[in-house]
Amino acid sequence: MYLRCGGIGMCMHFCPLCPGLERSCMKRKTQRWTASLPTLKAILKDARRLMCPCYKYGLLRNRIRKKSILCEALQHNLPPFTPPPHTEDSVYPMPRVIFRMFDYTDDPEGPVMPGSHSVERFVIEENLHCIIKSHWKERKTCAAQLVSYPGKNKIPLNYHIVEVIFAELFQLPAPPHIDVMYTTLLIELCKLQPGSLPQVLAQATEMLYMRLDTMNTTCVDRFINWFSHHLSNFQFRWSWEDWSDCLTQDPESPKPKFVREVLEKCMRLSYHQRILDIVPPTFSALCPANPTCIYKYGDESSNSLPGHSVALCLAVAFKSKATNDEIFSILKDVPNPNQDDDDDEGFSFNPLKIEVFVQTLLHLAAKSFSHSFSALAKFHEVFKTLAESDEGKLHVLRVMFEVWRNHPQMIAVLVDKMIRTQIVDCAAVANWIFSSELSRDFTRLFVWEILHSTIRKMNKHVLKIQKELEEAKEKLARQHKRRSDDDDRSSDRKDGALEEQIERLQEKVESAQSEQKNLFLVIFQRFIMILTEHLVRCETDGTSVLTPWYKNCIERLQQIFLQHHQIIQQYMVTLENLLFTAELDPHILAVFQQFCALQA
Repeated sequence: MYLRCGGIGMCMHFCPLCPGLERSCMKRKTQRWTASLPTLKAILKDARRLMCPCYKYGLLRNRIRKKSILCEALQHNLPPFTPPPHTEDSVYPMPRVIFRMFDYTDDPEGPVMPGSHSVERFVIEENLHCIIKSHWKERKTCAAQLVSYPGKNKIPLNYHIVEVIFAELFQLPAPPHIDVMYTTLLIELCKLQPGSLPQVLAQATEMLYMRLDTMNTTCVDRFINWFSHHLSNFQFRWSWEDWSDCLTQDPESPKPKFVREVLEKCMRLSYHQRILDIVPPTFSALCPANPTCIYKYGDESSNSLPGHSVALCLAVAFKSKATNDEIFSILKDVPNPNQDDDDDEGFSFNPLKIEVFVQTLLHLAAKSFSHSFSALAKFHEVFKTLAESDEGKLHVLRVMFEVWRNHPQMIAVLVDKMIRTQIVDCAAVANWIFSSELSRDFTRLFVWEILHSTIRKMNKHVLKIQKELEEAKEKLARQHKRRSDDDDRSSDRKDGALEEQIERLQEKVESAQSEQKNLFLVIFQRFIMILTEHLVRCETDGTSVLTPWYKNCIERLQQIFLQHHQIIQQYMVTLENLLFTAELDPHILAVFQQFCALQA
C-alpha cells in the first residue's frame, strides 16, 4: 500500500503502522513468507527515513514544497492494521522476487541509479509496472508513456525500463502478460530511442548471458524466446564472437545450450542457410541441422530392410490417391516381428506395419505443414487402427520422431495435431518424452514445449466438459424455477432429457479428470525414475550429483509444479501417498515439499 501511494502525505500518517509492521516481521515465521521479509524490512527502514524532516526525496520534492497545502487538506486517520490470522482455507499469492539487474556502476556517465534497497528504486519500479499494466495492450502508447516518465532527467530511465520489463518477463510461475508483448514493447522502445536504449538492451543481454550458469531454466527458456524473436526484427545482427567462450565448454553447459537453442529458434523465424550465414564458421557445431525429412526406405542401401517392398507399394498407392481400404489391404502382407504365428487379429500392435506406413506417408507429405495435416486427416482411420493399443501410440510417435529428427518445429506441430485428432493420447506423449529414444534430446527446449502444450490441452479439455456440465445444471435449475411458477406437464419430459444429458456429462467429467490425474502420475513417476537412476549412478561412481543434466531435470520438475500448480493441488494427497513418499531420495522429495510449502 505504501509503495503504490508513493506520496509524502502518506508518510504523515504512517507512524501508527510502523509498530504493526515490526510485529509482522517478528511473527511471520512460516516458510511461505520468508522471501517477503527482506522487502518488508527494507520498506520499514525507508518509511522511518521518510518521516525524518530533513529528508529530501528527489522525485517527490515538489510534494515536500506543498507540505503546507497538504497540511490544510482533509486529514485521513488510518486505523490500526492487524494482519489476518492463518486459516486452513487461506489462499496466498505466489512468492515474488525483487529483480535486480543493474547498479550505479553500470551507467557511470549518466545520472546515478538509486541503491538496490532504497525506496526511490521501489517507487520508480512500481510506477513503471503500473504504466505497463495500464497500457500493455497497445505497445506504442505503452512505450511512449515509459520514455516520458516524470523526472527522467534525474534517473537513468532506460536502465530502469529494461530492468522492469525483464523483471516481468522472468516472473515465476508466469509473467503478468503474454511473452510476445514484452518483445514488441522492447522493439518499440528501441525505435523511439535508437541512440540510447539499444545499447542498454545489449548490455542487459550480455549480463544475462554471463549469468546463465545460475539462471532458472524457465527463465532461460523465456530469454531464448525473447532474444531470438528480437534478433529476427533486427536482421539477426549480433556480435557472436563475444560469446566464443561457449565453444570450449561442455555442450550440455548452459551457455552453448543457450546459443544452440537461440539459433534453432531463429531458424524457425527464417531459414537454415540464413542462420549459417549470420554466425561465424567457428559456431558451426552449434548451428541447427538442416530440417529435412529422413526417409529410411529412400536409398539403395535400404533394399534389404524389412518392409521395403511394402513401402514401395504404399508410395505408389498414396500417389494414386488410394482409399483407406486399399491401404489396409497392402498392410496385411506386412509380417509382425513380435509374433511367430500369423496375426489372427489382423491389426493388433505390429511395429513394422506402423513403421512402413508412417515413414512412407510422412515422407510423401513432407512438403509443408498443410500437406502433413492433410495426410493425417485422409488416413485417420488407418492411424487409429494401427495405434489402437498403448504400444501402438508410442510407436507412432517414435517413428514420427525418426522421420523429423532434424525438424523440431515439425515434430511439435505433428504431435499437437495427433493429440487433437485423437491418434495418440496425452499419456502416450508423456511416456514418449521420457523414453530412451529421446534421452539425447531430453534437455532440449522443444521437448518441454511439447510436454507443457500436452498438459495444457488436457487441462482445457477437462475445463470444457466441466463448463458444459455446469451450464446443463443451470439450465435444469431454470426449468425447475419456471415449472414452479407455471404448471406445465411437458416440462417433465424436458427435465428427463436434460437429466440424462447431465448424467452423461458427469461421466465424461469423471473420465477426463481420471485421465488428467493419470497424466500427472505418469509425468511425476517418470521424473522420479530418471532422477533416481542418475543419483544411484553418481553414488556408485563416486561423482558429483550436480551435473548440468541434473540441474536441468530438477528445474524442469519444479517448472511442472509451478506452471500447473492450480491443477496439481487437486491431486496432492494422491501424489503424496503414491509417489512422493518418505522413502524417496531427499533431493527429489525436497521439490515436492517446497511446492507444498507454497500453500502452508
